[in-house]
Amino acid sequence: MDLAVLGFVIAFAALVGGFLMEGGHATALLQPTAAVIVFGGTIGATIFSFTFNDLKQIPQLLRVSFFSNIPEPIETIELIVSLADEARREGLLHLENRLGDIDDPFLRKGIQLVVDGTDPELVRSILEAELYAAQERHSMGAGIFEAAGGYAPTMGIIGTVMGLVHVLSSIESPESLGPAIGVAFIATLYGVASANIFWLPLAAKLQNLSKKEMLHRQLMLEGIVSLQAGYNPILIRERLTAFLKPEARREEERSRSEEE
Repeated sequence: MDLAVLGFVIAFAALVGGFLMEGGHATALLQPTAAVIVFGGTIGATIFSFTFNDLKQIPQLLRVSFFSNIPEPIETIELIVSLADEARREGLLHLENRLGDIDDPFLRKGIQLVVDGTDPELVRSILEAELYAAQERHSMGAGIFEAAGGYAPTMGIIGTVMGLVHVLSSIESPESLGPAIGVAFIATLYGVASANIFWLPLAAKLQNLSKKEMLHRQLMLEGIVSLQAGYNPILIRERLTAFLKPEARREEERSRSEEE
């Protein structure tokens, strides 16, 4: 599990803690009616916005958000370089024996296309189509939580307006107006808070993970086409290290110099 849960806990604790520091009572924040209006309305509107096939991937998206595991690019570079070295010594067909050692389905598919003798331009075209399709799927997943983050504040305002309508219908009791208005505004709090500490951060997390995965797969694509073209493994390494962050690139260069 990465820092996603920690971030949510910090944000939630900061909001509630700040309220309590001002002398508020935690029980004042608990309003079941407001929760039903805001969360029920948000979930219902989100379901209305997407198809069943889109929504059934939500459990998987939550797992990805909280348990993301993108391999280190350096490990992928080392694997591709070793495959390129074997291909130069034993031939491309020898790589068929290594397919079982490749965990990533995208990289395994690319190597399989190379082993099958697919035209280089067609290999690139197929893999780029895979990248595009994956990017669209990721965009749809993030869009679900982004839509919920847009609906939640509006549902909060609707809940507050409904609460104020109820308050104004009992205006003959002025002494109860203050607490009743406070309760009415809890719906707005639920809507704005849930959007900004849960729905929108989830969408941003998925978008960030998608960008990292697409960059990683672009690295794989360039490694695959370079391997198929018969480039020297040293040149392939130099080409793929361009995808690394500066600090990772320096670390990789230091490790290579130590090995030499």
